[in-house]
Amino acid sequence: MKANVGGLDRVLRAGWAVFFQRPVWAYIRALPPLTGLLCRCSAYTLLGVRTCNSRVK
Repeated sequence: MKANVGGLDRVLRAGWAVFFQRPVWAYIRALPPLTGLLCRCSAYTLLGVRTCNSRVK
């Protein structure tokens, strides 16, 4: 699988997790950092979006 999440996008996803600290948001809070760590976002694949440069695989 090719990566489609770039560096700035990964940092913003980590910030998202810190911002939503309430238990109600636990599932929503877990998804962005997970996709950031994996450098892969399924929604980006469906939309044809890439935020990383072509060197990252």
